[in-house]
Amino acid sequence: MSPILVQILRWFMQSKLWRFLGFASALVGLLSYALSSSFTHLFGNWNSFKIFLYTVFSFIICVMVLFAKIWQHCSSMRLKAHSIFLVLTITSIYSFFVDKVVTGKPDAYSLISCVAFAIMSLSLSRQTQCGFEADLLYFFLGCLTVQLMKIKLQLVVVGVGFSYAVIILRYYLHATQVNEYRALEDQRHVVIQVDSQQLSNTNRATIREHFITCMEKLQENNLNVTNLLLKQVKNKCEVFVTDHNFFIDALPAETINNLHEAAKLMASVGFEKECFDVYSCWRRKWLEECVINKFLGLQKMGFHDYMIGRWNKASKVALRIVFPSERRLCDCVFSGFSSVDVDLCFLEVCGGATVKLLNFADAFVSRSPEAWRLFKIIDMFKTLRDLIPEFRSLFPKSLVNEAITVKNRLGEACRDIFMEFETLIFQVPSAELDASDDGGVHPMTSSVINNLLPAYWSQQILDKILQEYPKVNDGAGAFSFSVLMNRIMKQLERKLESKSKIYKDPALCYFFIMNNLRCVQWQLETLADDDWFRKSTEQNFELYQRSSWNKVLDLLKLDCNELMAPIVEAESMQDKLNLFNKYFEEICSVQSTWHAFDKQLREQIIISLENIFLPAYGNFIGRFHEVLGMHADEYIDYGVSDIQDRLNNLFDGSKLINQCS
Repeated sequence: MSPILVQILRWFMQSKLWRFLGFASALVGLLSYALSSSFTHLFGNWNSFKIFLYTVFSFIICVMVLFAKIWQHCSSMRLKAHSIFLVLTITSIYSFFVDKVVTGKPDAYSLISCVAFAIMSLSLSRQTQCGFEADLLYFFLGCLTVQLMKIKLQLVVVGVGFSYAVIILRYYLHATQVNEYRALEDQRHVVIQVDSQQLSNTNRATIREHFITCMEKLQENNLNVTNLLLKQVKNKCEVFVTDHNFFIDALPAETINNLHEAAKLMASVGFEKECFDVYSCWRRKWLEECVINKFLGLQKMGFHDYMIGRWNKASKVALRIVFPSERRLCDCVFSGFSSVDVDLCFLEVCGGATVKLLNFADAFVSRSPEAWRLFKIIDMFKTLRDLIPEFRSLFPKSLVNEAITVKNRLGEACRDIFMEFETLIFQVPSAELDASDDGGVHPMTSSVINNLLPAYWSQQILDKILQEYPKVNDGAGAFSFSVLMNRIMKQLERKLESKSKIYKDPALCYFFIMNNLRCVQWQLETLADDDWFRKSTEQNFELYQRSSWNKVLDLLKLDCNELMAPIVEAESMQDKLNLFNKYFEEICSVQSTWHAFDKQLREQIIISLENIFLPAYGNFIGRFHEVLGMHADEYIDYGVSDIQDRLNNLFDGSKLINQCS
């Protein structure tokens, strides 16, 4: 037989191929049958109810075909008998109504559905052993042949040829599978027989050495398993797939079978305890190397805070893939042994790595409380909380309780650090720095934002932690997220007010506070309380305007004294205009060097000033022209458009940068 043909036959022996082929055939068959004339003759035209029922029926069939491998080792004779009877009944009733109702030649959809259902039945016969697969295959092949004959009698050759090819393929594949199974069983019996015959002549040391050799072979194959596992979880933040057969599928079946037989030999000569000890020792070393060193990197790098992400991933991989797979491997190797001994062996294998993972989390909790550490602990808490069901399914109560204890410590640490959050976020070196000369964003503000953002993102889990681990706050009632955030905002405002005292210009003080609060609002948009920011901004803008622009605006107020002589009024307005020109120029020159956080804040302030200034200045200039007549232009330095241009140059808008990033 040529190598290409051998490769094709091996390809046809793959269970994954038949699983996919069966699912695809079922999908095509159901869709084609729904469009065929046979369906219309039997069930009538489509309506909403029929579409719903057919969709549900199709979904069930596709799922059963996709997961048909579950029934592969079904040993219930009652289930097999009922399955065969059910298929026989359904096909018989269907044949009766088809012969009675369906007339005329079948269409292409009917033929396609028969072919697809036949291939689906062939796939089921490759995956299951429930007994009805062959009958279902013959039924659909017969239907196909009959329908071809209805179209044209000569087409019977096509139907018979296709049926013959499918039946021959099924029996060939079945025979190949049986032969391989028998060869493997014969090999096992030969090995057991030879070992039994030589047992009396072979010392126990040889048997032990044979077991060690099998373990070495298993450890050699572990290198491929580790690389495959690392490849699957590399660059993934979350592990979504749980595969309890990971080791069983990745390791050669011969290696596991040989180790199982060697373990039985060890037990037969009284080395059962040593067998468990050797196995658990070797597997424990590999497991800790895989989980602790390769995934977590603990041994090489020591303890570092930035390893929390690795810890989260290593814990999920260990509890959801590695440990359950190791449990299945342990059950396969020691099949037939005492379940208590197998449980203890598994605990010996996985217990050390589990304890190291828990100790890592416990050590991180014990470190000094810092604001940024809160969010690392929250990540660890969520990971361990989600893994508690895996702990319960794998380990004894003592280790489960230890995991719960560490989880509770993480939760309590989150609560305690969060209760001190208001103090911790202001205990940074940047909080000691002075405000900049231009009223820009203070480094303390940026630091506070860097802590508040993840706090708001974690609000939901923090609320749950505060409910699960309640603690009365200084006798003043229960602690809450919203209460703390409001206190932090007010604390930030107070500290900004304190920082602003360095400025001699009161207007710059209020501008500095507005600037920093605007930065916070922009970063926490949709998260924080907008009403609080709006009220605070309005209040500080009013104080800013009062301290810098009100004295200029007062100069633009018109005297309403009708008894005032024209000459006196003219002199008064000249003096006011001269002072206005002086003060306005000074304020614009100074405030043009200030830097607003963003264009929106700058535009809001300028528009507010324009709405106040331009009408007042226009009225004043208009009255000034009435009083002085043609000589008025000699005293006017700014037109209305000039005032607007000067206001538009405030806060150095051309050099704006995002100072809060």
